[in-house]
Amino acid sequence: MPELPEVETIRRQLEPDLVGRRIETVEILDHYFTKPESPAAFERAVEGREVVDVGRRGKYLLLELEDGDSVVIHLRMTGSLVLLAPDGIENPGDPRVYPAATGEKHLKARFVLDDEGELRFSDPRRFGRGFVAGPEALNEYFASRLGVEPLSDEFTVEEMARISANRTGPLKSFLLNQKGVVGVGNIYADEALFRARLHPLTPTGSMRPEHHRALRDGVVEALIRGLDLGGASIDDYRDAKGERGSMQNEFLVHRRAGEPCPGCGAPIERIVVGGRSTYFCPSCQVKLRRRPRRT
Repeated sequence: MPELPEVETIRRQLEPDLVGRRIETVEILDHYFTKPESPAAFERAVEGREVVDVGRRGKYLLLELEDGDSVVIHLRMTGSLVLLAPDGIENPGDPRVYPAATGEKHLKARFVLDDEGELRFSDPRRFGRGFVAGPEALNEYFASRLGVEPLSDEFTVEEMARISANRTGPLKSFLLNQKGVVGVGNIYADEALFRARLHPLTPTGSMRPEHHRALRDGVVEALIRGLDLGGASIDDYRDAKGERGSMQNEFLVHRRAGEPCPGCGAPIERIVVGGRSTYFCPSCQVKLRRRPRRT
């Protein structure tokens, strides 16, 4: 599933070419994309509107429209957004001349722009979703689902201590819970925990101030590295140019079971935490003891 670095990579690529463009027509080819809203209602809400900003909240991509509404798109597991240049543009130096990354078979939605370029959403497994919401409804929607942005100034050591206090579940599950830290999924949780030298089964509430700092820094470092490399393309992920990321070539522990740890050389192990494959170094990553609850 695309995580924060993948979605942010797409956002940065789309922003210069979408902002100021008008969405002339929308064609929803699969009703699952807008469910439970009807495709016709979605199309009416978007057509003829200018895009004034391209944002992101957690793993959600936001196309802000001129009237304050936003088109919200969640890629889920296999969704992809590709921007195609208008027909007839042959200049290879034009940044909008992107190759078609996905075939017509899995095309779910088309946004035709006023320059005849197209933003296309494809999704082989049909889990991706899109909806339109105003500012108040969108704030309410995110408030009940999302926590702190890890690349924002609000993600401090003190905030890490606050959101992790008194939690008894394992650190891996804590990082995957979007109500705490948003945008972190299976890949970057493993990479962050290795950087923090913390075992994925460590009880979250057992951390002390030095661990709060280590985990906070580990999350930020892992995400920034993913951004620098254009995200990780293990299975389906492609960016808005239809290209693969390269973070998968620099994983420290994720999907490296049996290989030597880059820190100590011990074999990396794989376990299952909360139903997710989890990779770690049993030598470098310390499992803290659960601290007694204060009365």
